[in-house]
Amino acid sequence: MAKKSKFISSKNNNKLQEIGSLIFNFMNKNSEKIYNYKQIADGIDYKNPRQREQVIQSLHKLLSEKKIIETEKGKYILNLNIEGTLTGTIDFNQAGNAYVRIDGIEDDVFIHSKNVKDAIQGDKVLIVTYNFKGKKMEGSVLEVLERKRDQFVGTFQLIKHKEFGFVVCDKKHINTDIFVPLGKIGGAKDGDKVVVKMTEWRAGEKNPTGEIIKVLGIPGDHETEIHSILAEYGLPYAFPEEVENEAQNIDKSIGGKEVEKRRDMRNVCTFTIDPKDAKDFDDALSIQKLDNGNWEIGVHIADVSHYVVPGTLLDDEAYDRATSVYLVDRVVPMLPEVLSNEVCSLRPNEDKYTFSAVFELNENSEVQNEWFGRTVTHSDRRFSYEDAQERIETQTGDLTEEILVLDRLAKILRKRRIDEGAITFDRSEVRFNLDENSQPIGVYFKVSKDSNHLIEEFMLLANRKVSEFVSLKKGGAPTDLTFIYRIHDDPDPTKLEALRDFVGTFGYKMDLANTKKVAQSLNKLLSEVKGKGEENMIETLAMRSMSKAIYSTNPIGHYGLGFDYYSHFTSPIRRYPDLIAHRLLQHYLDGGKSPSKQEYEEKCKHCSSMERLAADAERDSIKFMQVKFMEKHLGEDFTGVISGVADFGFWVQIPENGAEGLIKLRDLMDDSYTYDQKNHLVQGSRTGNQYQLGDKVTIKVMKANLIQKQLDFKIINS
Repeated sequence: MAKKSKFISSKNNNKLQEIGSLIFNFMNKNSEKIYNYKQIADGIDYKNPRQREQVIQSLHKLLSEKKIIETEKGKYILNLNIEGTLTGTIDFNQAGNAYVRIDGIEDDVFIHSKNVKDAIQGDKVLIVTYNFKGKKMEGSVLEVLERKRDQFVGTFQLIKHKEFGFVVCDKKHINTDIFVPLGKIGGAKDGDKVVVKMTEWRAGEKNPTGEIIKVLGIPGDHETEIHSILAEYGLPYAFPEEVENEAQNIDKSIGGKEVEKRRDMRNVCTFTIDPKDAKDFDDALSIQKLDNGNWEIGVHIADVSHYVVPGTLLDDEAYDRATSVYLVDRVVPMLPEVLSNEVCSLRPNEDKYTFSAVFELNENSEVQNEWFGRTVTHSDRRFSYEDAQERIETQTGDLTEEILVLDRLAKILRKRRIDEGAITFDRSEVRFNLDENSQPIGVYFKVSKDSNHLIEEFMLLANRKVSEFVSLKKGGAPTDLTFIYRIHDDPDPTKLEALRDFVGTFGYKMDLANTKKVAQSLNKLLSEVKGKGEENMIETLAMRSMSKAIYSTNPIGHYGLGFDYYSHFTSPIRRYPDLIAHRLLQHYLDGGKSPSKQEYEEKCKHCSSMERLAADAERDSIKFMQVKFMEKHLGEDFTGVISGVADFGFWVQIPENGAEGLIKLRDLMDDSYTYDQKNHLVQGSRTGNQYQLGDKVTIKVMKANLIQKQLDFKIINS
């Protein structure tokens, strides 16, 4: 009998907990309102006497747990200072549900769409959690603590014969339209694309209120859509006038006492190798043979820190931007053009101030000596990657001997790096041929060749050796000096196991015994799938198993490169972390003490965040151009490869131009399809037809939506 009594008590407790969740969700819709028990019972549809008794018991339980407060007898309000509440960042999915990421907790907390309250994408929120019947942790938003953003891009819809309108936002950062009173429309006309600032969201109201602060233009227009992308991610495309003035007034002369402080390397053979359309030349290489038969290789980086000084408007603006943004048809630079393309750029036949890493390498590319410091250099020649590649392949042309030596040394460095655990993801990148009006007239893919690898290897060498110089004492013990690192954590073991199991169905094997074996397995896998039908699918899944690289003061190493210490040092014109690295390196060269790690960790977080925004903006500009290019191909058939699968459909990518379009499951009329997440496929319940990641299919281009940057395809056959 005791056991039975205990079981009944446990069952009743679970029921009360379940009712408590319903009560909490109901009260949370208007957390500032006071309710009596009858209002609460009606609100959760518990109306018969037995159910009302359960509501009263649940209310007593919530009171004992301090989740609600009894303001006066029989009246209750949510306790917004509940013990056990958590703070995190909210992330929405396409269905309107959300997950909250919480520092120190491995699993995200699921928030149903009805419990997100007035939170929007990226907000810092206070949530309360609950977990019923052994399910994963769920929660409700109690309060928005900090808005991620208050400006959004969307299309203005004027409600005719009314004194107001709405902005329908482009991205799902906010799951409702923004109400705009007539006096706040900022000159916008019905149908205009605009930037709207959210000014208020009152408790209990479905729509926030806002005002239009910028009219971008007509939706679908090229300039409108490019400026919309920048506005969507909060990326400025013009510098404030005072910042431009400060840049113009910088002393641009080379000479005098400043040259005397530096190592003069103007008489050493030096040149740049960059993309043919580049204007900002961050880096140059110098080469000379030493009397002992070794090679002195100099990696010379634009000395931006000489011109951009902490505490100036110029530095504040550079920090805010944190990175240059490379859209398809334009660059949004981190520094004003007078610096990025002129003063700091290592242009040919001009003396320049540089910050250099100079290495003595033997014939086996082993570093015999190294030197770091400020220099003055003179680039003798500007090469494009194509120019340098031509010299490698034909062995003719000026400076061929120097380029061939660098190529040979770089190949040794690359092989050693891969042998020691680096992973060789070498995916081609889509590029566009544009006419004079920035319209896409052709698509091609950027493929890395020997000349690209040459520059890559010497930049990696400089980045790694600078990081080791600051971080390690001569005996190899850590210095514990504050520095900014580029870190890349080990892959998620669960994702690796899923990848291993999946590729096993294609006959490939992976060894996950340790970090080195994983890297070797991945390289072997990527090599074995080259040119095969499953190449794109397996390469995509392998990429997804990787962690994201970020900036940090904690040197946990760079998994993808196989380095214990790694920093970004070689691109200070376009990356603020490199500028930080220059300043800290010089500080230590001058004998300075280690500054606060906490201060620099905040800088790392900001730079990582801005890098993600820039990458998203760049991706959106590519999508826009792909949709624009495919507008000319409406109604045409293509052979594509399934590049992604979800519960509502799957994406197909066209290999020859990289364009990706969606096939909605509801548009597949031959059967009813269900999603198999484990095997990355959808399957027909009657026919057994399958569409799996990596499958080749024939599609017809049905729709090109420039505003949503989306292509819709239709399956022709499988």
